[in-house]
Amino acid sequence: MTIVAGADFGTLSVRVTLMQTDTGETLGTGIGEYPLKRSQAEPLAAKQSHDDHMDALVAAMGQAIAAAGIDGTEIAAFAADTTGSSVVMVDADLRPLDDYYLWCDHTAHAEAEEITRRAHHEGIEAIRWCGGVYSHEWGYAKLLHFLRHNPDKRDRVATALEHCDMLVATLTGATIDDLPRSVCAMGHKWMWGEAWGGFPPQDFLSRVDPLLDGINDRLGGRFGTSDKIAGHLSATWAERLGLRAGIPIPFGAFDSHWDSIACGCGPGDLVNVVGTSTCMISIAPPGIDPVPGICGAVPGSVVAGQIGVEAGQSATGDIFEAIATRAGSDVGTLSAGFETRAPGSTGLLRVVWDNGDRTVLVRSDLGGITLGWDLHHTAADELHAAIEGMAMHVRLIIDRMKEHGVVVNRVMNGGGIPQKNAALNQIYADVLGTEVHVPRQSPTGVGACIFAALAAGVFDGYESAQDRLAPPHRIYEPRGEAVAAYDRLYTLFRSVYFAFGAGEAADLGAVLPALRGFRQGA
Repeated sequence: MTIVAGADFGTLSVRVTLMQTDTGETLGTGIGEYPLKRSQAEPLAAKQSHDDHMDALVAAMGQAIAAAGIDGTEIAAFAADTTGSSVVMVDADLRPLDDYYLWCDHTAHAEAEEITRRAHHEGIEAIRWCGGVYSHEWGYAKLLHFLRHNPDKRDRVATALEHCDMLVATLTGATIDDLPRSVCAMGHKWMWGEAWGGFPPQDFLSRVDPLLDGINDRLGGRFGTSDKIAGHLSATWAERLGLRAGIPIPFGAFDSHWDSIACGCGPGDLVNVVGTSTCMISIAPPGIDPVPGICGAVPGSVVAGQIGVEAGQSATGDIFEAIATRAGSDVGTLSAGFETRAPGSTGLLRVVWDNGDRTVLVRSDLGGITLGWDLHHTAADELHAAIEGMAMHVRLIIDRMKEHGVVVNRVMNGGGIPQKNAALNQIYADVLGTEVHVPRQSPTGVGACIFAALAAGVFDGYESAQDRLAPPHRIYEPRGEAVAAYDRLYTLFRSVYFAFGAGEAADLGAVLPALRGFRQGA
């Protein structure tokens, strides 16, 4: 019997899952929470503390071990995924100089725009492979923002680390000269790629801002995919976590990439990891073309030998919660009866830019739009329209992927929200016009256990680990009449999306009457 531990660091908490690899049984789970630091004075900022993360991991591991009723020294390997791009600047002893810039921190939008503009001007190959736009959510932009706004700390910045890499370095006792770097994190968020020799040219970065002089030399380390071992658990952290010193720890990755593996994702599949935000992950074969507007196409970012394609939405569950909070209610209450609602029956069209657009426009300066209001609309109507808007945005992203050669044969809904909202899954199936597969149990943390099991040598590949550990699916079938109605609504959505977001010509005068027609028809 081999027991492994996996940790999934989300926006507000870390979940530790213990699995028995012989049977695929979940033995125990634990959750540790940590605060998200936001302020009205700096609304684009979102910070978190490294110490808070580690304290939460200790608490969650203790809970999971107690729930499983085992001795922690029985655990054979540990793996962890995190949010990204969540970046911390550290000194030469890997001590944080400040809090993390969390994935949803958008303060570096000006820096991202400068990087994008110069990359296109100089024809940097890497910009094509991260969708043509360097995002305000990504590493170099956040590092440059830190250097510009913390002059008193510049001289102490030895390097910058993604959360998944900082975590592995901390647990294994790595030094500044031997840092583990995740191919997933560095490829999607730092323009790193073996095809062009690693990072984008240093002279290009220096022309963006001289504060970046020599920065690539400070971003070195050992680069690895998640099927490789990054190090072994140090005695110090083994004692704190209640585990055995020396157990293997693989290179980390982002939560959405490992969640997709937990859902059973393989080549030709696309997984919507629906949570606070949505990350869309697809596994494509080598040889695909760059896809404009996505979050990157990176060899080995999900599994070795294949290209991981990432896209997504900057807010999903956050928008649902905001609608419910404004109404003094909750999402579950407002969602009651959604399974009986017809497509577009509210007469509202919701463009879900409440936290900007991650894909395909990559604009942090956009705001949410709701069209078609009348005097009788309710918060439940807005929530239903928001779910429809999410699904139509996903369809738009999938269309963009397909236009550039990414094959999508099967769609899955992972993450926490699909487990709690059957109406959402049915709306996605109807809007996309295809089956939507949903894990019957939460896949959160299972991906980390799969890669921990690979590190322990239990399985010979990720596919066999999926067969044993990934949960089975429930399938939502598209309904013919609903598909036809959503085709019409999607035409309106796409027109409004590109008119307001990209300045494309559109007959906006036809939108509101068409929405009123949906409402009256229902």
